[in-house]
Amino acid sequence: MSDGPAASDGGAADFEPHRRRLAGLAYRMLGSVADAQDVVQDAWLRWRTVDRTTVDDPRAFLARIVTRLCLDRLKSARAQREIYVGPWLPEPVMDEGTFGMEPGAEAALDLSAALMLALERLSPLERAAFLMHDVFDASFEEVGAAIGRPAATCRQLALRARRHVQAARPRFAVSADEGERIAAAFRDAAAAGDATALSRLLAEQALFVADGGGKRRAVMNPIRGRDRIVRLLAGLARKSPGPARTYLARIGGRPGYVTLQADGTLQTTALEIDDGVIVAVHIVRNPDKLRHVTPPA
Repeated sequence: MSDGPAASDGGAADFEPHRRRLAGLAYRMLGSVADAQDVVQDAWLRWRTVDRTTVDDPRAFLARIVTRLCLDRLKSARAQREIYVGPWLPEPVMDEGTFGMEPGAEAALDLSAALMLALERLSPLERAAFLMHDVFDASFEEVGAAIGRPAATCRQLALRARRHVQAARPRFAVSADEGERIAAAFRDAAAAGDATALSRLLAEQALFVADGGGKRRAVMNPIRGRDRIVRLLAGLARKSPGPARTYLARIGGRPGYVTLQADGTLQTTALEIDDGVIVAVHIVRNPDKLRHVTPPA
């Protein structure tokens, strides 16, 4: 690799083409928009100090840097999750282009809370092996170099992770138009506390998860079952502090909406839809996770 253009621009010519993919890798590893951006910035600073004439494949080299930085951060993140108040959900991604990746494996385009929660249940090494190989398209030899394990071990790590991730995916894809229609109907039914409409929209074994992080009021445990969720939403509608402002949005690539409640509370609601019904409702109310979200005008 020559050092002409790369040396003259501090390495940006070899770094920038990979920035979005590196950000996508970091976000899927960490579940945090801010942390992913910090990791990519740290990788850039390290890249500037590297003798780039010794690097044959910048893409693989940068993936190793980002993976190692993420594994370091996951150690402290896991300790923080143990004391986190209530259910944990990933920070909602509002702009898929920021962390989206080129078409390939399904997970390369998936930024949903369902995928992120499936990844959260993996060990850090399983997550790294799966993401580097299935999403970043790295060889198992490259994965091994990043996480310090033999290629054969990395293959097994990725296989176990893939099974967990595939089990968490909806069976049927939903079109953008259908997703928007269902999100609008759910929003209106939840605001009105319309039990009949909510029952039609929710799957029998639907899951409801709300993340307030101890900083905003939220249900402290996940709720499973259509009837229980309908009762909860009907009760919340009766106790509503007043009219809310909303707009429909794609959240992590899934249908949903952003709400600014009358008391000033901002939240995102993302819906997992399978075979025409809602199988999961993921609500984020923790303000620390919503700093990048634009409130409804």
